[in-house]
Amino acid sequence: MPVPGLFPITIDIYMRITFQQKIITLFKTITCCLIFITGRAYGQVGNQLTPDPKAVVQLGNACFTVLTDQMVRLQWGQPSGYDNRASLVVVNRRLPVPAFTTRTSDNWFYLKTNKIELAYKINSGVFDSTNLKIRFLSADTVAWKPGQKQKFNLKGTSRTLDGQDGEMNLYSNQKLQLEDGILSRDGWFFLDDSQSLRLDHSDWPWVAPPGTPKLDWYFLAYGDNYQSAILDFSKIAGRVPMLPRYVFGYWWSRYWSYSDNELRELVQNLRRFDVSTDVLVIDMDWHTKGWTGYTWNKNLFPDPGRFLKWTRDNHLKTTLNLHPADGIQPTEDQYRSFAAYMKADTAQKRSIPFEASNKAFMRGLFDIVLRPIEKAGVDFWWLDWQQWPNDNKIPQLSNTWWLNYTFFTDMAMHSQTRPLLYHRWGGLGNHRYQIGFSGDTFMSWESLAYEPYFTSTASNVLYSYWSHDIGGHILKGNEKGVEPELYTRWLQYGGFSPIMRTHSTKNAAIKKEIWNFSAEYATAQHDAIRLRYALVPYIYTMSRKTFETGIGLCRPMYYDYSKQPEAYSYKEQYMFGDNMLIRPVTTPSVDGFATVKVWLPKGNDWYEWSTGTLLKGGQVLERSFSINEYPVYVKAGSVIPMYDDQVQNLDKDPDNLTIGIFPGSTGKFRVYEDNGNDKSYESQFAKTNIESRINGNVQVVNIAPPVGNYPGMVERKKFTIKLFGTQPPAKVSVNGKLVQFNPDSRDGSWNYDGNNLCLNILLPDQNRKVAREIRITYKVAPGGPVTSGLVEKFKRLTMITAALKSSDNGNDGMYIPKNLGIAEETNRLFSYHPMDFEKYLSQFETSYKLIPDEIKSLRQIGEQERAKLIKLCRKMR
Repeated sequence: MPVPGLFPITIDIYMRITFQQKIITLFKTITCCLIFITGRAYGQVGNQLTPDPKAVVQLGNACFTVLTDQMVRLQWGQPSGYDNRASLVVVNRRLPVPAFTTRTSDNWFYLKTNKIELAYKINSGVFDSTNLKIRFLSADTVAWKPGQKQKFNLKGTSRTLDGQDGEMNLYSNQKLQLEDGILSRDGWFFLDDSQSLRLDHSDWPWVAPPGTPKLDWYFLAYGDNYQSAILDFSKIAGRVPMLPRYVFGYWWSRYWSYSDNELRELVQNLRRFDVSTDVLVIDMDWHTKGWTGYTWNKNLFPDPGRFLKWTRDNHLKTTLNLHPADGIQPTEDQYRSFAAYMKADTAQKRSIPFEASNKAFMRGLFDIVLRPIEKAGVDFWWLDWQQWPNDNKIPQLSNTWWLNYTFFTDMAMHSQTRPLLYHRWGGLGNHRYQIGFSGDTFMSWESLAYEPYFTSTASNVLYSYWSHDIGGHILKGNEKGVEPELYTRWLQYGGFSPIMRTHSTKNAAIKKEIWNFSAEYATAQHDAIRLRYALVPYIYTMSRKTFETGIGLCRPMYYDYSKQPEAYSYKEQYMFGDNMLIRPVTTPSVDGFATVKVWLPKGNDWYEWSTGTLLKGGQVLERSFSINEYPVYVKAGSVIPMYDDQVQNLDKDPDNLTIGIFPGSTGKFRVYEDNGNDKSYESQFAKTNIESRINGNVQVVNIAPPVGNYPGMVERKKFTIKLFGTQPPAKVSVNGKLVQFNPDSRDGSWNYDGNNLCLNILLPDQNRKVAREIRITYKVAPGGPVTSGLVEKFKRLTMITAALKSSDNGNDGMYIPKNLGIAEETNRLFSYHPMDFEKYLSQFETSYKLIPDEIKSLRQIGEQERAKLIKLCRKMR
């Protein structure tokens, strides 16, 4: 039936049309509704494009629109020719009108908000450097006139990393030049949208030529408040859509002629090695021979429908690779149907050329060729355009940009789930179409070292979700295969990148499956993937922040610490959400340890998670890490939501949640939840406030009832509180009821993890509407020895003990020195007998000091081995 108020159809007309026409009419009505809703969600409908008249000031041919208190639109031309259609960049102009005043003085017109002042000389003609100026009221150094060039742009991103060996491209032998971004130390951003292509107002908004105004500019002043600049730009350029939750899991990808049997065996082995996996990426061999293809290769996939049913049954999302440049070939299953739709001559069996700007071609590509594959079970497309950069009929139109737009918006209109694709960066505005595929880098430490900077800097154009070929794509030089340490460090970085996807070229020597590595590296790789899954609630909450503010998950240090000079020079480190600083390991180890130089900003202390060390902010340090450690620095007092180690996929939000509380200060966090893959996330979601406070020797953790709801939201939830870097408690209570110690991890009890010096409080399953207060009383205030690297010392002692035992020849036996044995097993005693923590800690400190002399006196090992162990002792900070 008609949709009230949108598409009225009179009753008499409706009764006269045939049943078939009714169905067609109903289908079109529903489609129009979907397009309307989709357009509204992505800022491409008329009521969002025309600014509020109260924000507009007209002075003859000059027009000023106050968009925010620090951003204005400046137009010049005949008012009748002003173009309020969406451009490829700007898709929204109707914003809340900020307070502003206007006045005239000495033939100048002044427009002033609480942040900027614009001055224009009345009746002086088209804007130029003599008649227009804007200044930022919070900083005298920020002033702008037309024609002014930026000196200190902080850069954006680039279309691809194909051929990159770090910053250097080995094909062109040139350094990669990133495009300019929104942010600059100059403190302002200018966008000339005058000649930008437009989107029309059709059912599927399509590319159109620009209008007639002489000038259509946007100016944004922000000083060094970079986050406000990103937020304001997102208000006119559109939000970064929420990704489905499963996207933040692990993706398996490899360019390989996988068959149905091989992929089933691969997944079985991944599970055997406890490697959680959410996305299965199948490269171009899924289709029949050729660069471009849309027909399944039945030699590899004899029954694609059954294969895709198997992936769904195993909670795997499937994406297929597309190279669409060669059009529709006569060998495709859908060739005749597509040719008939396009009214193409099939007698000569010629291919039907690809035309991205041809609306009929693209609609047919989706409806006739791709939709049946999607309905069979393909979840989204991996698009890989590598041919001519711009459209043949509209030279100004980037094929990359337009393919991102068409694929994303088609899925938005036709899928019941969130639209998603991954492709390459096409230019400003492409942040609305999500995941970037960075391309074919060389497998080198240089490539690994460059990616953190490249990824975080892309947030300066709101392109927050780069997906890299973790481990690199192509072997470099005379390399014979995967270098284990390099790949492991890359995978660890991948766990703290937007998308965790391994990939490589078709080369039998490149094997990244975890079972191809020795135990040392395989364990570190497994732990990196498990940590990624543990952090998904935190990551997903940060992705909501990206949607609401434009601020990326991985962002440069100057977003949060713009007034500290080091924020601009320490480019390899970055913020991972609001609470974590990551300094990737990007050089090989020496004697088993990799060294990094890290800057810890002042303003708060930082907890080095892998070593259990609380470090003061406002200093630069050199820190060393073994292969199973990684430089993750958590803001003191942070509250981090996590999953437990039982999560195998992210299809559903588990009915349990772990709350990590980090030492050093008070903290709070608002955990975000939604359905995970529906389109109603903008209004249907829930947030839960969690707060930790410390007062002397008492710590209180409050979990509030969630605010909001969404389809599939669980009514009951089980919480585990993990307090890192703390001593065992004197007592624990939940809502006034005492909780007892139990080493067996039973609900309604607490236990102590001596390895990580972590107090675990296991709350029973309970209705989420009930607020929970967890009160922990310690014998003394938290801190002291437990945050001074004791976790690291336990790890080093285990390494020394293992090294000694590896020298055991089986005859005389290897004697473990007394003090080494006592110190090395202290963590276990902490877990068994937490009430005696102080006694065992004192015993540890006494024994620990004597270990170097004990090792020096050992005669069962050679001089060289003894020297290595003594050196390892010195590594214990």
